[in-house]
Amino acid sequence: MSNPIAIAERFIRYARINTQSDNASASCPSSPGQFDLAREILADLSEVGCDEIGLDRNGYIMATFAANVTQPLPVIGFIAHMDTSPDFFGKNVNPQVIKNYDGSAIPLDPEGLIKLNSKEFPELLNYRGQDLIVTDGKTLLGADDKAGITEILEAIRFLHQNPEIPHGKIRIGFTPDEEIGRGADRFDVKKFGADFAYTMDGGAIGELEFENFNAASVVINIQGRNVHPGTAKGKMINALQIATDLHSRLPVDERPEKTEGYEGFFHLSRLEGTVDKARMDYIIRDHDFESFSKRKNILAGIVEEFNRIYPAGTVKAAVRDQYYNMKEKIMPVYQIIDLAAAAIREAGIEPLIIPIRGGTDGSKLSYMGLPTPNLFTGGHNYHGRFEFIPIQSMEKAVEVIVNIVRIAAS
Repeated sequence: MSNPIAIAERFIRYARINTQSDNASASCPSSPGQFDLAREILADLSEVGCDEIGLDRNGYIMATFAANVTQPLPVIGFIAHMDTSPDFFGKNVNPQVIKNYDGSAIPLDPEGLIKLNSKEFPELLNYRGQDLIVTDGKTLLGADDKAGITEILEAIRFLHQNPEIPHGKIRIGFTPDEEIGRGADRFDVKKFGADFAYTMDGGAIGELEFENFNAASVVINIQGRNVHPGTAKGKMINALQIATDLHSRLPVDERPEKTEGYEGFFHLSRLEGTVDKARMDYIIRDHDFESFSKRKNILAGIVEEFNRIYPAGTVKAAVRDQYYNMKEKIMPVYQIIDLAAAAIREAGIEPLIIPIRGGTDGSKLSYMGLPTPNLFTGGHNYHGRFEFIPIQSMEKAVEVIVNIVRIAAS
């Protein structure tokens, strides 16, 4: 249906542009490279037949692909984000194409010291005989979410080249800074004007997701008291020791590396400091809102306990809710899940309806009035050097987008 060469070329062109977001930046977008990609996308939107193309000062792109039927139909949106993770190298991305993958280990770097292999990543064996895009072992790949951008553009191009396929009005949106939790913050839902939308921001082929974590970030600052260790008895307050003691009070089995499915967790993502002062960064995640609230209360209770043991104010915690489970907003319009599932089945794939163990622009957008579940892009091992994506999975994602708008028009 779609052109695999065009898909790969477009994706690789986008992947080479450094769009790592920056949590420390207050600007929007948080990194200038996102504007570089945005300008590239603007030209491509025009080339595939879109109109009403716009890029605002905050780095948000919106465009329209006009309906080719006269009957009233819902306006469907497709959304992806332009930034890549700030947690791993995203500069000088050098994608490689592995043709007709044979199941053996793939040397990523020229020296062959870094290998992508099925022993560590058994899902690789599902793609024997297919063509994989991989990294050179030095950077992430950026399939999260440049694959989603590519698939939306290629689906629109296919519709433009095949005007006999009926479809209603399609709205396209590309956002900055999703990886740092800001992707939907300045998204103008009213201007976008869709009845519902899908983010192309999922993982393996077939994934369809409408449940995500409730999420909070927690920053804990610990003020210690540094005294020479030889005369420290009864005087020293070791901020690092408090940090490790505090962390040990949390359930050992409720960490990311020990949980799956609907299981929530506490994740210590950063710890730094000295005897005098320390900082701990946590993220709290849970699909169930009651359990989510309980987790925040557990951490708050530990902080209170330590402030009774040590001088008041020794430990301070700042908690910020980031996003909520969109299931509550999707269930009343479950027909959009049925539509996507039908489109996936028509592409010859059985839908894999699973909870997102993470976040998505769709969660905030759903609470902003735009129901937005999540569809697969086909990628694996996001945010690191072992990231890969089969070109055939990207082709299927393109087919699913086309199927959605065609079925909606039938």
